Amino acid sequence: MTESLAHRVLEGDVRAASRLMRYIDDADPRAAADLKTLFPKTGRALVVGITGSPGAGKSTLTDRLIAAYRKQGKTVGVLAVDPTSPFTGGAILGDRIRMQGHAGDPGVFIRSLATRGNLGGLSRATGDCLRVMDAMGREVIIVETVGVGQDEIDIAQLAHTTVVVLVPGMGDDIQAIKAGILEVADVFAVNKADLDGADRVVRELRSMLELRHAVRAPPMDHDAHHAMVRAKAEGRKSEAPVGPPEWEPPIQKVIAARDQGVDELVAAIAQHNAFLDSSGERKVREKNRAMTQFVALLRDRLLAAGLSRLERERGKLDDVAQRIADRQADPYALADELAGRQP
Repeated sequence: MTESLAHRVLEGDVRAASRLMRYIDDADPRAAADLKTLFPKTGRALVVGITGSPGAGKSTLTDRLIAAYRKQGKTVGVLAVDPTSPFTGGAILGDRIRMQGHAGDPGVFIRSLATRGNLGGLSRATGDCLRVMDAMGREVIIVETVGVGQDEIDIAQLAHTTVVVLVPGMGDDIQAIKAGILEVADVFAVNKADLDGADRVVRELRSMLELRHAVRAPPMDHDAHHAMVRAKAEGRKSEAPVGPPEWEPPIQKVIAARDQGVDELVAAIAQHNAFLDSSGERKVREKNRAMTQFVALLRDRLLAAGLSRLERERGKLDDVAQRIADRQADPYALADELAGRQP
């Protein structure tokens, strides 16, 4: 009997992992049984997300992070989510080209995924491919997003630590606010820090972090406020309300092209993961990650079942869409019917 792909993946077989990831990326039903086998063996890898605007140097920084983790003796997997080719529907593979220096290292496995039109900067297959790398024993998995700007927030739902890469001179003083990255970033990396404006980016980030900290300060009740006022009048220190521990994202200046500041960035990632363990935040993130991936899986299954039923009972999607466009069919009633909802 031929050994299953899942068992070969658990033994670290790169070819088996590549084949299974191809099935996943192509939505091939052959992947389902192997993913079920692998799932109990996952949850051990450190997942690091790399996101930021196009041109920020994410791929160069990822390349340097690979080298830094390999120096520590850790095996590394990389999922580079590339833009989809408008001609083939596949990944353009730009990131893999930039990481060719690790091609001969058996401790490094790099895989590109096409976005397939997904807006969040992550392919729909990313979560499953991440599990494959985890099951095959990769200790660190780096997920690099496509870099489309404001829609990349979902990287935080997959990664333990999200590194947001910024650079000076992007022509937008509030790029961080526009992308909503204050809620996403666990660590900031100001890349190309040798360029003019790097210190300004750092100052702006610090100002925004201070503002967020002030907004999130726990409210003070009436008695606590008066106690603080009395203590101040008497020259005593007052105790501020204490909330749950919060992580303050560090801002690390790096020059990835020269391999400067990368070790400090790796240390900041390690500090964040220590915080996740000590604060109990890791369990919260794992739960949220499981919820996000389950809902995505359920949505895909329900959509596929709904479209299949639609074709059996009402005809092909194109024909139904034409009837809706001609106002000969009610899309709301039809959607409720397919979803099993009562009017």
